[in-house]
Amino acid sequence: MNDIPLSLLFLSLALLLAISAFFSMSETGMMAANRFRLKSKAAAGSRGAARALSLLGRTDKLLGVILLGNNFVNSAAASLSTVIVFRLFGQNELALGIATLAVTFAILVFSEATPKVLAANHALKVAERVSLPLALLLKLFYPAVWFVNLFVSALLNLLRVREKQDSGQLSAQDLRLLALESTRFDQAKHRSMLVNLFELEGFTVEDVMVPRRHIEAVDLAEPWPDLLDKLHTCHHSRILVCENGLENLIGILHVRKVLHLLREPLDAARLREVVREPYFVPATTPLFTQLQNFQENRRRVGVVVDEYGELMGLVTLEDILEVVVGDFTTQAPDQEAHARRDADGSFMVDASQSLRELNRELGLALPTDGPKTLNGLLAEHFGDIPEVGTCWKMHGCVVEIVQVGERAVRRVRLTPLAKRAK
Repeated sequence: MNDIPLSLLFLSLALLLAISAFFSMSETGMMAANRFRLKSKAAAGSRGAARALSLLGRTDKLLGVILLGNNFVNSAAASLSTVIVFRLFGQNELALGIATLAVTFAILVFSEATPKVLAANHALKVAERVSLPLALLLKLFYPAVWFVNLFVSALLNLLRVREKQDSGQLSAQDLRLLALESTRFDQAKHRSMLVNLFELEGFTVEDVMVPRRHIEAVDLAEPWPDLLDKLHTCHHSRILVCENGLENLIGILHVRKVLHLLREPLDAARLREVVREPYFVPATTPLFTQLQNFQENRRRVGVVVDEYGELMGLVTLEDILEVVVGDFTTQAPDQEAHARRDADGSFMVDASQSLRELNRELGLALPTDGPKTLNGLLAEHFGDIPEVGTCWKMHGCVVEIVQVGERAVRRVRLTPLAKRAK
């Protein structure tokens, strides 16, 4: 070793530090690379991405060859630095301490921190480019890697730790968070639609249905002129048909099918011929499931029933789609707006409005794990129908009862506490 020129020793040390930097960069780049982007590039024909995915599928072998090479090179660099210091300063304890500090600093700065930071910032490119040399090294040193992994597996078994390969699969919550934090969509509306799509499974049909009291229907027991008048003035393309009340539901009528019948005398018997049998939907059905059911059954309207089979409301395909994209259909003239804002910052709302929609429209935090409507929340709290003028402070707003019917609260004034403080 004394016959080797110092310049060659320094060059060898620099080479070892560079090789160590390669292994450090490879480790960080491979582990930090987005597997879904690698799959996309591999599908587009990138060989580097395909090799990287293959190596990531054998994480134990990949880490084995990287750590084997990195530790071997770092040990060689430490030994070589000791030789260089001894050649320069002689063999003493001070020289040995200097050598230890010098090689530690060099490895930390040039072979660990700097390459790992670079690889973390450009993980995809690094993973593609280092995949070929890593694959060759794995083939070359496979026996050594296999031997080391024997002891690793034995130690894991001793510690009762099960080896489990990460499949890279994302849960619905992971995808939701990814959509929320994504910056690739210029418009907030796009992110909102994606998030709403993931939340469909968390909502049920009862959350979006049209309540029974708002259902538009024709009753075959009514006088025929009144029934025809309803058909001429209905605000929906599909309406319910019943006889002597909604308890005796006959089916769903597509108004368009009635138009050609109006050319000739029309009676209840002919009207029954074009009525389609009702499609019943349990109120607890998740929205995503119901969306699939509508598609499979080729239906657009479902009659919502409770656990006892009692009619609760009506749900349409548009109701579910509006959860994703927002309101896009017009309301019937007899249905009032969801919320009317007054000059003092308060909101006049229909108590039959769902709590979920009120939270979304007004930015409130009303609880949605119990009753589904504001009227239901008030009835649960008071245990009775409150009188007009009753006020209640709840969940960041003041509720004032404005109008009460025989069996339910009709109109309510909501004043957010932030607005009230001003």
